[in-house]
Amino acid sequence: MSENALPTPPDILRCAYAELVVSDLAKSRAFYADVLNLVVTHETEDAVYLRSLEDFLHHNLVIRKGPDPALACFAFRVRAPGDVDRAEAYYKALGCRTERRKEGFVEGIGDAVRVTDPFGFPYEFFFETTHTERYMWRYDLQTAGALVRFDHFNQVTPHIKPALKYLNDLGFKTTEQITDAAGTIYGAWVHRKPTVHDTALTGGDGPQLHHIAFATHERHNILYICDKLGALRMSDSIERGPGRHGVSNAFYLYLRDPDGHRVEIYTQDYYTGDPDNPLVVWDVHDNQRRDWWGTPVVPSWYTEASRVLDLDGKLVPLTVRDESREIDVTIGADGFSYTREGEEMPSWKLGEYKLGHQV
Repeated sequence: MSENALPTPPDILRCAYAELVVSDLAKSRAFYADVLNLVVTHETEDAVYLRSLEDFLHHNLVIRKGPDPALACFAFRVRAPGDVDRAEAYYKALGCRTERRKEGFVEGIGDAVRVTDPFGFPYEFFFETTHTERYMWRYDLQTAGALVRFDHFNQVTPHIKPALKYLNDLGFKTTEQITDAAGTIYGAWVHRKPTVHDTALTGGDGPQLHHIAFATHERHNILYICDKLGALRMSDSIERGPGRHGVSNAFYLYLRDPDGHRVEIYTQDYYTGDPDNPLVVWDVHDNQRRDWWGTPVVPSWYTEASRVLDLDGKLVPLTVRDESREIDVTIGADGFSYTREGEEMPSWKLGEYKLGHQV
């Protein structure tokens, strides 16, 4: 089927949950439930279902014991039951492998379709879900580091430009991206819900999972998590941060779970719901794009990621990125030799951005 003849894509509401395969279920449960205080909705001998405090969906994260720690799927909720049909038809028309289960693939999710998308990522689309109690009023159960929402995914792919077009065709709108003068795209952020992103594309060998992210309300929630990890002698779980992103403007912290899956704790990005929300473009040589304070980015953040599984539970082979990666153009400690090409210091003008510029 030609691209112009593709059926209507599903109407995606938001990223909803991730399913991760882990090597030691007890250790992973302790990390997510006891340290990060996600709510356990349900558990079996081989899986634990967890949710953030303000969500009414059955879960935002499934951790399942398996031989190869990896991502089993990114799951998106769609607007109506018929959008599951649309998702199945859309991916079949793309020539992708699909699998449909009326009873769902995991506990708490009904009729769903899973696909291996054109770039090797395992996606799920669903509408039906078991509702659970929102803990937003259960202050007796909350901690100072409360994770209140599931915020986004980040995907590593060697082919950002075609992957970005595919996501735009699927209905995602681009909010920010990192480029160079030659037009190479190093990262792109796309959304369905009115925040900076539901998922993002990072240039590298792929397909791989870079990270999943949970939101807090305020910066102090993230600082508390750092203090808690220190008190538990778990500071080696902190990979990067805390800090302030240039891209997205969010305050962040990156952690690694017992299997090395990367988890971002994220807060204070911005509203993107207007149809004419402007695209923000960052120069790859701007050392404030990844950290507003210019703090060096640790090499592992660029070079390490989690493998992904196909619909049979097998590791998807990696394709090497043949375009430049961000780490390939670094100089020195982080390190970029300038903040903005041709500028020693930022020149501020009212109503004009000289940092990430709006277009």
